[in-house]
Amino acid sequence: MVQLPIRTAIVGTGYAARLRAEALQAEARSQLVAIAGHRPESTATFAQTYGATPWSDWREMVAAPDIDLIVVCHVNRDHAAVVRAALQAQKAVVVEYPLALSVTEAAELIALAQTSGQFLHVEHIELLGGLHQAMQTHLSAIGTPLYGRYSTVMPQTPAPQKWTYAPALFGFPLMGAVSRVHRFTNLFGPVETVFCRLQYDYGRSGPPANYFTTCRCVAQLQFQQGMVAELLYAKGEQTWVASRDMVIEGSQGAMVFTGDRGELLLEGESRPIEVAGRRGLFAKDTAAVLDALVEGKPLYVSPEDSLYALRVAAAAQESVRTGEPVGVNVLT
Repeated sequence: MVQLPIRTAIVGTGYAARLRAEALQAEARSQLVAIAGHRPESTATFAQTYGATPWSDWREMVAAPDIDLIVVCHVNRDHAAVVRAALQAQKAVVVEYPLALSVTEAAELIALAQTSGQFLHVEHIELLGGLHQAMQTHLSAIGTPLYGRYSTVMPQTPAPQKWTYAPALFGFPLMGAVSRVHRFTNLFGPVETVFCRLQYDYGRSGPPANYFTTCRCVAQLQFQQGMVAELLYAKGEQTWVASRDMVIEGSQGAMVFTGDRGELLLEGESRPIEVAGRRGLFAKDTAAVLDALVEGKPLYVSPEDSLYALRVAAAAQESVRTGEPVGVNVLT
């Protein structure tokens, strides 16, 4: 039996942490009681805003006996360490993707949750969003899927010196942004091979710098069912055309999405596709977590699903290293 309200702590004070805090506060079944952050000043401000207790050390907070649920919302590099400590402290855990920046470590954490009987949820709100829901609804109309293209490009000048621009903290681009891969694996299943290229630019400071100024990652996925998909993830100063585009072509038609606008193309006709907005997705995910904890309802995604997408991203990273296509099934 789960005792209500579920006493919850958040590790992190950034954008995702704020949205998660708002979602938790809006739920009568949860109580946000503690916040741990990297900087004492911002942690204190964040905690005061949401009526929680600030902690300077997440390790001490995770071990506190009066906390039931840990929500991990900070830099990607440290996700695995917090999740491991929380599971070992017998806490339920929610972690924003990725679970870890290593396939081996992610698999170990899933196994730890299973053997200890602890709740572990890896957030993938892209599956709850309007774009993904629209693709699922209209996929059968285009026949056999043959080709996909997904592009997310975010020009930013000057490039910020923050953790999302630091490879050591963010991780390999398709691991740090594993949701790009997960959209495709959720819709089209197992991937056979991956071929990937990666460009970093560090500006005048050169490669030893902690922060890049431009990142461009391009991957081609060959699916076991025959479909080919291309992924472009880019951001920074030398990206010039912003995009958030998805194209899925099939034997009988295509779906085209640009931003929040969608179109279904069939032979001789074109139909608009309604795409719901992206607001409120953290609230949906939080409600799903509480439904699972309180009522035992199944979640919309499993840690194993997230792990598989991470495995595909690891194959892309290996392809960058070798310069060759890499088979996903050969990775351990």
